[in-house]
Amino acid sequence: MTRPLEGLLVVALEQAVAAPMCTMRLADAGARVIKLERLDGDTARHYDRSVKGISAYFAWLNRGKESAALDLKSGEDLALAHALVAKADVFVQNLAPGASVRLGLGAKELTEKYPRLIAVDIVGYRQSTEARSLRAYDMLVQAESGVCSVTGTPDEAVKVGVSIADIGTGMNAHAAVMQALYERERTGRGKAIEIAMFDSMAEWMAVPFLHYEHQGRVTPRTGLSHASIFPYHVASCRDGGVVIVVQSPPEWRRFCDKVLERPEVATDPRFADNPGRVENREPLIALIDEVFGRFTRAEMIARLEANQLAWAKVSDVADMAGHPALTRMTATLPSGETFDLPTSPLTAATACAAPPALGEHTAAIRAEALESAA
Repeated sequence: MTRPLEGLLVVALEQAVAAPMCTMRLADAGARVIKLERLDGDTARHYDRSVKGISAYFAWLNRGKESAALDLKSGEDLALAHALVAKADVFVQNLAPGASVRLGLGAKELTEKYPRLIAVDIVGYRQSTEARSLRAYDMLVQAESGVCSVTGTPDEAVKVGVSIADIGTGMNAHAAVMQALYERERTGRGKAIEIAMFDSMAEWMAVPFLHYEHQGRVTPRTGLSHASIFPYHVASCRDGGVVIVVQSPPEWRRFCDKVLERPEVATDPRFADNPGRVENREPLIALIDEVFGRFTRAEMIARLEANQLAWAKVSDVADMAGHPALTRMTATLPSGETFDLPTSPLTAATACAAPPALGEHTAAIRAEALESAA
């Protein structure tokens, strides 16, 4: 079956997570993705050897790509990179600010030379701002954007445990490429695109931002509890916790009447609406835990289910790996060894291509370029 982006050529001068996230999505959809790597490889190749000797990050983000290992300080290799970009539909890069321009591979310059090209610069900070030169690794951007200030416990700010600044930026870059491809279908022209990691996180911080701008309210760190909806936290049962969620007035009334078996709590002035419950969360937690603490998790989950109220268990990675909702796809390495990945949310595929060995396709890509030039 034909995949939606078959026939599309993507050249990626990429490393680590953000740009590879974008181009992985394009490769999954059938685009040919040529990954240009340093002679010693993408930095993500060296993070660990968890997956049959391959870094977990690299195994995840680089499936289905071709690898060309080039020395871009060499005139011959730089000329090859330029020849590949000249044929490409999409060029994606996430080098340090200014590095691609020095190589003649800046997005603006390229789209002036190749009007149908969609060229994406992934940067830490929007280059029109005074922050343009700040170094931008995932945790640094989480910290600078305020994400860490709303994550953790009242006593300690923490980062999110997965690379959300990188991943979110890659997702935004992928969306921008797809929009640009659709626009090119109508206009015949590509475009230069800049996607900043800070912008990606700042947008995700829109609710704390709006609370601050309009109410002067600083969003607190509330651990496994929602900062602006309550109850939305871990309730303590006799044998452990269960996450409970109450969002609407009818749910609140059902929760008090049928789960707590305390209907009068629903109209208590402290708890009658969500802002009051958020403001008075501590006495409400004590009341909820007093009831939940008399029962097991299974008993309280059954009571929540019977009254169409949401709940969840706090899973660890082992729980997630065995979760009934998890679907997997399998990659097969040239050695015949296989490994599983969580299925992409954009496909129902049960198999995926393997990540490339460093420089696996260099010779073939050189030969192809020479043939095209002849």
